[in-house]
Amino acid sequence: MSNRSILAALMLAALAASAQAQTPKEHYNAETKRLATRYAEDKKLCGDESDSGRRMQCMRDAKSEYDKSLAYAKAQLNTSTAKPGACKDCGKVTSVVAGEKAGEGGAVGLIAGGVAGALLGNQVGSGHGRQLATVAGAAGGAYAGKKIEEKAKSTKQWTVHVQYDDGRKASFNFDHDPQMMSGDRVQHSNGTIVRR
Repeated sequence: MSNRSILAALMLAALAASAQAQTPKEHYNAETKRLATRYAEDKKLCGDESDSGRRMQCMRDAKSEYDKSLAYAKAQLNTSTAKPGACKDCGKVTSVVAGEKAGEGGAVGLIAGGVAGALLGNQVGSGHGRQLATVAGAAGGAYAGKKIEEKAKSTKQWTVHVQYDDGRKASFNFDHDPQMMSGDRVQHSNGTIVRR
């Protein structure tokens, strides 16, 4: 191991001990300043070499040491500023769709529609035609009554589409406005999603 590498390791250790009171960004700025100063001093030492081949090799070594140390300092900054603990149930809202949820048609609409349809059908024609019109009116009225009841009982529904950070996709339905927009960060919690 060269004297320069030992010196670099000792200086990094001393700097790490003193950097505990600094923020990661302050530490990185101080470290890059220190590395630039050291690189300038190494280049001056290389200039003292009498042989041009040794001088060029010294410059390459100094640049290599500088680049490695700078990459290490940048990696330390990225590690210290990274958010702790990745969230596997977190994602982003891709769209919010407001729509209508069909209501349940029950016996009331069916019976009321059938009776109304039969009464109207009974008004048409005579003889067997009247009987057919009554039956057809009852069937049509029952269907129409069921659909009218479904429409009357329909409710508004919001569907929120989410893409999780790991690529999974999911949709969540709300019977009230969830107050979310496309691009909002959310987290899956207790069978639904909440804004982060």
